[in-house]
Amino acid sequence: MVQYTLAQSPEVFIDVPGRDSNKAREKAMDQLVSLMDDGDLPTELDDGFNPKDFIEVKEPKTDPSAEENAVVEAVQTLSNLAKLKVKVQGSREEALKVRELVDLLFTDEVIEEEQIEELNSGFKTLKTFAQTNLRYRDAKDEAESARETLDAALNPPGKKK
Repeated sequence: MVQYTLAQSPEVFIDVPGRDSNKAREKAMDQLVSLMDDGDLPTELDDGFNPKDFIEVKEPKTDPSAEENAVVEAVQTLSNLAKLKVKVQGSREEALKVRELVDLLFTDEVIEEEQIEELNSGFKTLKTFAQTNLRYRDAKDEAESARETLDAALNPPGKKK
């Protein structure tokens, strides 16, 4: 939707579907003629008014407020937490199996070659899980304040949880 006004009558707005174009200005001209015919135009226009004389009304762009920025940041933090939780859940079971094999290293029991191979191949999984789990815990702490920020933005003013 594009909106036009006239220099001679800035209080008059003419709305036309679409974007600013010659065709949209022609449609606005048709509406302007209709306003003039109906006597609804508060001013007389000089002869020779043409579609190029319309002034496009643009809404001023406003920068997001600090509260809006905080909400965006909170949602990003919560999204990060969700991704980390999925990663942790996906690798937990396999990492715990490898962890049990680590315990075998500290016993007097005989470790079979198959278990050693499984242990060696599982160290990367164990490391990845442990690092992701630490990042998840840190993100969870950060996400608490993000959740509070989001709750404050979602609840009507003056209403407590």
